[in-house]
Amino acid sequence: MRDATDFAFGVRGSTAMTTKPVAGSSEVQWVLTVTVAPGNLDKFKQLVARLVEATKQEAGALQYEYSVSPDSRTVDIVERYVDSNAVVHHVADNFGPRFSKEFLELVQPTRLVVYGAPSGKVKEVLAALNPVYMTPFDGFSR
Repeated sequence: MRDATDFAFGVRGSTAMTTKPVAGSSEVQWVLTVTVAPGNLDKFKQLVARLVEATKQEAGALQYEYSVSPDSRTVDIVERYVDSNAVVHHVADNFGPRFSKEFLELVQPTRLVVYGAPSGKVKEVLAALNPVYMTPFDGFSR
């Protein structure tokens, strides 16, 4: 008989992954939702390809993923960083000076939800997007 472990992970009793508490973790992550103007998706995808390649070079970037809605009008961007310093580096040294102008010409940010415990500096660099800050209180990350 299969149990929940088999269903979820395909391996009974797997303990190969370690866990760490979310509360107290230095990681910062967010979901940024943007609206793509009609006719801009192809241009946006070209920009995203360059953004992804540049962000891959950042040692502190753990996840950087773009997903589009079925109508191709909404994109969610999931980003996760090792700590606040990595976020500041990404925004201030990579995205901001290299990509922000073109990015904002193609899409309109509509919502930013930030998870973790970002520093005051992170809050400062994200302030223009009017983020919602969620505070972790229980859970784990693998």
